[in-house]
Amino acid sequence: MGVSDEDLYTAEQLRWGISRLASRLRAEQPGSAQPLTRLSASLLSHLRHSGPLAVGELAAIEGVQAQSLTRVLQDLEHQGRVTRSRSSTDKRRQDITLTAVGEQALRDHVRDGNAWLAAALARHLSPAERGLLRLAGELMQQLAGVDAESADRERADGGAAQRGTAGPL
Repeated sequence: MGVSDEDLYTAEQLRWGISRLASRLRAEQPGSAQPLTRLSASLLSHLRHSGPLAVGELAAIEGVQAQSLTRVLQDLEHQGRVTRSRSSTDKRRQDITLTAVGEQALRDHVRDGNAWLAAALARHLSPAERGLLRLAGELMQQLAGVDAESADRERADGGAAQRGTAGPL
């Protein structure tokens, strides 16, 4: 069984909504002289949640080539937001670590975006609509956690393994 036209339409609307909202949140930067770009914020967030990572690991998470991160990581290091060090287990590996300055920049970035979003929610949506968005946020986090291998298996079996289950994706 393939994907229905309704599911494709839902996916299109969801992607468009996420993209527009993400753009708007990026526009709500703190008044810092060095605001975070989308990629910088994403890299700092990964380092905050995962601890030190190699450039190749960060690139794999972002879905880009390691060379594509060179400039961004140099800028973050110059700003004191990350440090580089040789791995204690593999001298060929260079670990990127979040600094206290980087963590504060990320906190400010998230705080400002959250403040704008909370105000917009309160001004423009009903309590029921805000509840739906809370649920949608939880569902989007579940979808983001679906690994590629299980998604490939699900496509191969037409989704039979997941149909009718209420558990996490």
